[in-house]
Amino acid sequence: MAARLQRYPTAPPGVALAARAAAIVLALLTASALLALSGLNPIALGQQVIKSTFGSRFGLEDVGLLVTPLIFTGLSVAVALSIGAWNIGAEGQFYAGAFATAGVGLYLHAPAPLMLPLMFAAGALGGAVWILVPTLARAYVSVSELITTLLLNFVALLLVYWVATGPWLDPGGHALGTTARIKYEVPSFWGDVHWGFPIAIGLTIVVALALRYTVWGYEVRISGANPNAAIYAGMPSRARLIVVMLMSGAIAGLSGFFEVAGTVHRLQGGISNNFGYLGIMVAVLARGSSLGVLAGAALMAVILNSGIILQTKGLNVSTVLAITGLILFYTAIGDELAHYRLIWPKRAEA
Repeated sequence: MAARLQRYPTAPPGVALAARAAAIVLALLTASALLALSGLNPIALGQQVIKSTFGSRFGLEDVGLLVTPLIFTGLSVAVALSIGAWNIGAEGQFYAGAFATAGVGLYLHAPAPLMLPLMFAAGALGGAVWILVPTLARAYVSVSELITTLLLNFVALLLVYWVATGPWLDPGGHALGTTARIKYEVPSFWGDVHWGFPIAIGLTIVVALALRYTVWGYEVRISGANPNAAIYAGMPSRARLIVVMLMSGAIAGLSGFFEVAGTVHRLQGGISNNFGYLGIMVAVLARGSSLGVLAGAALMAVILNSGIILQTKGLNVSTVLAITGLILFYTAIGDELAHYRLIWPKRAEA
């Protein structure tokens, strides 16, 4: 008798990791083949990307600036996934956090040691407020957070565009379509990389430990894996859902805070650079693991930085989007295949 494929509900961690690695390699090989068909030399381009990214301090600083918001938004999505919720609104929560941060930085005046904590709190609160309605709708009337969080992205984006080009427009006219420069800045950690980078890593580790080793984290994980069992066991599943989703929004809002106060120093339309949407991909690559977000964000930051370098060689930004899309496509296939095993028939005993 021939062997047959059997699908199992879970995939061994080693197999799942190998599937992720294979997906990334296949995506890069496919992209290389397409570049070669376009008359370009993928090997030379790859060498240039590696040299420009890892061969200079400037390249490493660029990666550090890109990886910081990706860690926050990826962690935001991963935290929501821990309780079985899909936060597709990290982009909107990023903008809401940036909006609140800029509002405090522009219109409140106090010593920098006081202003930065206020702006930090405003960014987190802005993200939490932006996810509040989807959270309550999911918790009390079972409205899918997929739709509500996604739609609010567009509202936040348009809100920021409106204030940056209208009520909050730089009165000095030094820049078009942005607010005035915010004078309160997150201190530098290493060159152009601000303290948001180590804070993002530290927060990720704290969240991972809380989810893994606390009673609260255990109840969150059980509520996400089997809500009925959690309710039967007397766990406050609804309260855990509300707290986790608000935490998810707050973390995404912090990404907006650090982008405004640490990198751009102004509020402007398009400030996110799609970090919220890319955070979804980071969380998917991490398989919902909080610690895995660090590796996923690093990979995505390198890809984004590579895209900037490739654009200097005449390629457009669509090439980078195509590569990230290929990675996600192959990852989805690899995740599904990781659940299958070859089952060999047992020999009949003589």
